[in-house]
Amino acid sequence: MRTVPGATGHVVVVGAGLSGLSAALQLAGRGRSVTVVERYSFPGGRMGQADIGGYRIDTGPTVLTMPDIIEEAFAAVGASMSDHLELLPVDPAYRATFADGSALDVHTDGAKMATAIEAFAGPEQAAGYQRLRAWLTDLYRLEFDGFISANFDSPLSLLTPQLARLAAIGGFRGWERMVAKFITDERVQRIFTFQALYAGVPPQQALAAYAVIAYMDTVAGVYFPRGGMRAVPEAMAAAAVAAGVQFRYESTVTALERSGSRVTAVRTSQRDRIACDAVVLTTELPLTYQLLGRTPRRPIKLRPAPSAVVVHVGCPAVGQRLAHHNISFGGHWARTFDEIIRDGVLMSDPSLLVTRPTAGDPSLAPAGRDLLYILAPAPNLEAGVVDWASERESYARRVVATAAERLLPGLADDAEILDIVTPADWARQGMAAGSPFALAHTFGQTGPFRPANTVRGIENAVLAGGSTVPGVGVPTALLSGRLAADRVAGVVSDRSAKRTITRSGSR
Repeated sequence: MRTVPGATGHVVVVGAGLSGLSAALQLAGRGRSVTVVERYSFPGGRMGQADIGGYRIDTGPTVLTMPDIIEEAFAAVGASMSDHLELLPVDPAYRATFADGSALDVHTDGAKMATAIEAFAGPEQAAGYQRLRAWLTDLYRLEFDGFISANFDSPLSLLTPQLARLAAIGGFRGWERMVAKFITDERVQRIFTFQALYAGVPPQQALAAYAVIAYMDTVAGVYFPRGGMRAVPEAMAAAAVAAGVQFRYESTVTALERSGSRVTAVRTSQRDRIACDAVVLTTELPLTYQLLGRTPRRPIKLRPAPSAVVVHVGCPAVGQRLAHHNISFGGHWARTFDEIIRDGVLMSDPSLLVTRPTAGDPSLAPAGRDLLYILAPAPNLEAGVVDWASERESYARRVVATAAERLLPGLADDAEILDIVTPADWARQGMAAGSPFALAHTFGQTGPFRPANTVRGIENAVLAGGSTVPGVGVPTALLSGRLAADRVAGVVSDRSAKRTITRSGSR
């Protein structure tokens, strides 16, 4: 594995998102002096925050999985996650509702989920689920160390015995087709394939290797931090400060100084010049290459993932009528992908994710109120033909009305729209093509074919974040920070935080 040559005593990390925080903790734990430069006044990056009318809003991801990867970041500096962060298990992980009026609670406990599926779709589907669960676990075990959490210097790095084993269990077949080998009920299939939206590829076209995302939230479990999702980056930043990492908030990087093939200093909007031996860039890919003055040549144009519209809603407390995470599937699920990816139009029969963070922490809303986060997949600005300046308000109201009709009759009358985020808003935050999901996980943008975390010709700059390896999502963002640290400081063979793999039965 290529590493940064020469001195690496002082590293500047650009961006205090999850990947930047992970890199900072890993580097500090390996004896490096670290300075983190962040444009906002708080840490989090895509895991952002907003306080509106007494509501404490998480503006980014709402689903948290694989807490052992977070624990690993704390352990890098000898800290314990439990001393900084309280994670609450979410059960059910999701409540799925379908166009035929049926509903299924998704449990991560194997026996509990098998019982739920048997009652929902019959004993054959329950037995198929148990086999699928075992396959997902095998898939994850094969992929994690050899692919997801590994640096690649070239595609030839893939040629290992693990690759053959992954192919043998179907990792390079279609995701939807592999799930259908175990489960034939279309509704239950969706529980284990909808995660393709996160990867930016239709389930029918996605590699089965990406079904590890389904492992993460349907087998390993879903969690929620007390204090909201923002509590994760805030806790990581606190642990970093305790380990000696310096943070410079409200400071935007404007230029990189170079001498030959090395970056020698970072310049900021505050007119600071921060000398460095190496730099970790977690900025959006277009800005990253602009700062470096170098764009790698690729034979095929990079393809951004689809985007989303998020509507933050305050409403009277709804009690148990809503779970923490609720997926409302439209009747024309397959058509959704054609509309938002191929045609660039809004969903004609929306599928929605409705999250109620106040189910986990009521203090996130005023007394007697609930906070809802409604996400509707949408075309990105590159593929889309939507005029968001004129559609923003009306589409947000339609999204709320659809969620109300399906899940909470009467919500539309009592809902208070607190904030709306469209692809145009994501773009104003610097996200390429207005997508918070970065680059789609097509085959040509997977593993060593994804934009690398090293840049040819610049020997001490390393990339991290959703646009580089290993990809999009909370666990992978954290891993990208560790992979960047490995490039700077070398691999640590004995990690103090060990992963646990759940197979079946109780967790």
